[in-house]
Amino acid sequence: MSTVVWAGILLFETLLLLTYVSARNAQLGLFHVYPFVWLNLSGWVLWHTSVPSGSDRQKFVAGAIAVGYFALLGYFGGLYDLFPLAGHPEAHAPHLLGLDYTIVMPPGYGPALFYTTHLVQLALSPYLLVGYVTLAYLVYVTVLDASNAAASGILGLFACISCSWPILASLVGGSGATGALATTVYAQAYALSTIAFAVTVALLYWRPFE
Repeated sequence: MSTVVWAGILLFETLLLLTYVSARNAQLGLFHVYPFVWLNLSGWVLWHTSVPSGSDRQKFVAGAIAVGYFALLGYFGGLYDLFPLAGHPEAHAPHLLGLDYTIVMPPGYGPALFYTTHLVQLALSPYLLVGYVTLAYLVYVTVLDASNAAASGILGLFACISCSWPILASLVGGSGATGALATTVYAQAYALSTIAFAVTVALLYWRPFE
């Protein structure tokens, strides 16, 4: 994309944020900027990344790995959940099922779409959905390019630090520092997950481990 195009995009995002915080009487902070880091970085890297050639078998294997990677990120990142109403005291209440959405969330976090059935629950936030699709696409390209994606691909799991922390905490076990560290991670979840996302994208795009 040209400099003029990016300047237009950044200007539009700035005006959108200023309009939102003004309408909501909120104070503009880094919290409001994080989604646009995800969205802009995703747009840039998708524009500059082309799919290498490969046999049908290679494309199938790379696609299967990318889909599995997206499914892993989506689950731990909160895009979807399985059997969401299991054990819920109102599991059969019709108001818990169906399609819903919200437009009151900050730009990038919303507008968000929600869909709930007895089998699956979707919670689609724009920046997470675009970011995870970008990571999966980069994994697809990397695997297809016969590179070792493990070194950087695993970092994508931590693109939702606050969601993956319980996994780490369970591995740490009964460590006395776990509680304090968990509190710190949750408090800085958006900043840490944005850093993790940017690092993962950079590693998958430039592949310094090759």
